[in-house]
Amino acid sequence: MKTCTKCGATPVIIHRKASGQMLCKDCFIESATEKVLRNIRRNKLIERGDKVAVALSGGKDSVMVLDIVNSLHERNIIDLFAITIDEGIEGYRKHGVEIAAKNAKKLGIDHRIASFKDYFGKTLDEILHNESRQHGACTYCGVFRRWIINRVAREENATKIATGHNLDDETEAILMNYLEGNIDNLTRIGVKSEPKNDKFTVKIKPIREIPEKEVALYVIARELDVHFDECPYSKESFRGEVGRFVKELSANHPTIMYSTLKGFDKIKPAIKKEFSGKKVNMGNCIQCGEPASHELCRACLFVKSLNGE
Repeated sequence: MKTCTKCGATPVIIHRKASGQMLCKDCFIESATEKVLRNIRRNKLIERGDKVAVALSGGKDSVMVLDIVNSLHERNIIDLFAITIDEGIEGYRKHGVEIAAKNAKKLGIDHRIASFKDYFGKTLDEILHNESRQHGACTYCGVFRRWIINRVAREENATKIATGHNLDDETEAILMNYLEGNIDNLTRIGVKSEPKNDKFTVKIKPIREIPEKEVALYVIARELDVHFDECPYSKESFRGEVGRFVKELSANHPTIMYSTLKGFDKIKPAIKKEFSGKKVNMGNCIQCGEPASHELCRACLFVKSLNGE
């Protein structure tokens, strides 16, 4: 019978093929938690006195982030609250919002729910049935979600926004932007954002080095309430295709995602120096007041287009 590499206990709940390590439930939870906290310390993602806004969808990634970052809140190192976005996806989003609210309430964390409908007048479902739409679901969703999260975080005086990007997500983003030749986006991928405007709140990725499978195992081992359903629109995206490719590749090459991330982090400074391009004069959108490089921010341009203007 297999025994835990760290303590010798049984049963083992995970065999990390990349390292050969086998862990029991308690040792796995401890190992994953310490890895996230080490990432936070090493990259100075969170500092004493920060007010951290967790972008809480109710899915496994954001629930893991909330659970671990809350340990800093319980030690009175930081203040903490959660933001949940209701995009308006019939048969999918309602359950996720309920799960997010349940997790925040369980931990006694302040929680704000904001919807596309309230801020932009349309749900994502309505946007995708709009004859004037020019983009796919993920494009609209990404722009509108970022707009709302940044607005709410600033209203709540947050100093950091913690997102649930895991190792799979980061690897996919690196490959996707490289394959598309989007070097500008590559210069912005990282564990911590570098805002070009004071109205942007710094975004951090505490679980960036945790594989998706381990995130799922963590929330199950911790018996956390999680919304496991996949967004019905995600399969339509190029990211979804890249994600499936990465998972297939990882089956026979278990270290591939780690090496992709580490390799990218090493060459990023050179990419940034060579291709960061011209300095963009960031002003404020004349419509909503949010940061924008032109008269209108991208969210307001989308709204204007969807309204047929």
